[in-house]
Amino acid sequence: MNAPPEAIAPLLAVDKLEVVYKHAITAVQGISLNVMPGQIVAVLGTNGAGKSTTLRAISGFLGLDDARVTDGSITFKGARIENRAPHLIARRGIALVPEREKVFPNLTVTENLHAPATSGVSRADIRRREELVYQFFPRLAELRPRIGGLLSGGERQMLALASALMCHPELLLVDELSLGLAPVIVEQLAQRLTEIRAELGITILLVEQSATVALAIADYGYVLENGRVVLDGTAERLRNHGDIKEFYLGQAGSGERRSYREIKQYRRSRRWYG
Repeated sequence: MNAPPEAIAPLLAVDKLEVVYKHAITAVQGISLNVMPGQIVAVLGTNGAGKSTTLRAISGFLGLDDARVTDGSITFKGARIENRAPHLIARRGIALVPEREKVFPNLTVTENLHAPATSGVSRADIRRREELVYQFFPRLAELRPRIGGLLSGGERQMLALASALMCHPELLLVDELSLGLAPVIVEQLAQRLTEIRAELGITILLVEQSATVALAIADYGYVLENGRVVLDGTAERLRNHGDIKEFYLGQAGSGERRSYREIKQYRRSRRWYG
């Protein structure tokens, strides 16, 4: 007998997360979000909103930036993972496609794909995974001997996504899919993400400055500003929300980009449902 929808637990639950850099600078202040199995969830916001910090906290890479989760919790499949080492989190089934340093520039495409393979994985399994990612990114199959540093921006993003898939993740974290890429390339990559979710059943948490890109493929979204959640709701509701249209979807008509706080008064961290 199937459990009722309300009984399904989140795959990922972030509860009242606080992150501090260099023991002094608070970058994330009480963020809470849930990612249900099989969802694509978008985290939106401008530069400095706390989006990438949230992803790095989930993936365990905060330590590289002299930062730490100082309050709250991150739970994946029922287990607490905050402040754990990146390789331990990866073993649990979480893979990060970072905003920076996406590929190894001195390795070939093939070598980049093989690099994430963990010990104990057979060569046959690596080959099977490699052929699988080529199904989603056939361009990479043509570029197997190419050095990563010589790839275009779009090709590097493809390779970064493909390398993450080589880890067989249950949760894929994607930081700024569209950054620096032409719209046609972004559209293709976004389509690949929807196919990956549909065909492999992978849950995706997508951080994006472009609300247009993210809300086109997401099921649910959270809007961050100054390290806090200021709005959340289904992608459809966010797309139709007047403030999102004005500030994030470029439908203001005023020609001047303002802070979300200047557009509408809101209660801090209040959830929006309609």
